[in-house]
Amino acid sequence: MLAEIGAAIQLPQTAFTPDRLAAELAELFGQGLPANLRNDKGDSLLMLAAYNGQAEATRVILEAGGDPELANDRGQTPLAGAAFKGDMAIAGLLLAHGAQVDGTGTGSRTALMTAAMFNRTEMVALLLAHGADPDARDGSGLTAAALAGSMGAADTPAQLAGAGRPGAPG
Repeated sequence: MLAEIGAAIQLPQTAFTPDRLAAELAELFGQGLPANLRNDKGDSLLMLAAYNGQAEATRVILEAGGDPELANDRGQTPLAGAAFKGDMAIAGLLLAHGAQVDGTGTGSRTALMTAAMFNRTEMVALLLAHGADPDARDGSGLTAAALAGSMGAADTPAQLAGAGRPGAPG
C-alpha cells in the first residue's frame, strides 16, 4: 500500500510507520492533495488505506473529505475491503464517517455479503448491528447467506439465518 500511495502522490520510498504515513498524508492534504485521488485501478487513497489496515491513515483521509462510497474499478467500496479483511476498527471508522452499510458501489455485493462469504462472524455482527439487510440480493439474486454457503463458510450462514429482520416482530 505504501508503495502505491507513494507512486500516486510521489512520496519518497522510505520506511513509513502508520503514524508517519498519516502525518504525511495530513500535510499533503493541507497542501491541496485531493482526498479522493485514485490509482490506475481506480483505488482511492481511502480504499488503499482501508484494505491495508491503516486505521490512522483511514481517519486522516476521511477527515480530509475522502468519500467512503467511492468504489474502485471492480465496484468495491472501502467498507467491502474492510469486511473482506475483517478489520473491525476500520469498518467502524468508515461507518462513523458515512459509509452506507448496504452500499454496493458500482458492483452488486454489500459489505455484509463479503463478510459472510469469508466467514467473518464479528464483521457480520457489526454490519447487522448497523442495519445491514441480510435479505439483500446481489446481481445474481443471491443473499449473503447463499453466497456464504457457496463459499463453504462454516458459521455465517447460520448467523444470518438467525439475524433479525427490519420490520419483523421482535
